Amino acid sequence: MSNAVMRLTLAIFGTGLLLPLVAQAAPGLASGKAAFQQKCSACHSDVAGKNGVGPSLFGVYGRAAATAPGYTYSAALKASGLTWTPANLSAWLDKPSALVPRNKMGVAPLLKLDEKANLIAYLKSAH
Repeated sequence: MSNAVMRLTLAIFGTGLLLPLVAQAAPGLASGKAAFQQKCSACHSDVAGKNGVGPSLFGVYGRAAATAPGYTYSAALKASGLTWTPANLSAWLDKPSALVPRNKMGVAPLLKLDEKANLIAYLKSAH
């Protein structure tokens, strides 16, 4: 590491500028994991390859829809051409049938706005 990078790193840590960022991230991710466990885990897993009633959501963020290994998706979701971006995940969590009619997920998890944001952050960061 160069001296300039070392000085910048020490300056950031020394002034405490990084601590608020870490403090903000941790509760959101913890809340996102809690939302997953409360609202999603009855049907979905966050473990790679462990499908349930619904597919594993491990690595779902940024992945093409209907591509988790070992799960049988609806023809509608397969044909959707979706990628699981923040906007598409948000729309799906609001009302799956509005985003992709005739998909297999019949019920949205009824998330508050902050819960949804934290859940999406968890799906992004944990996988």
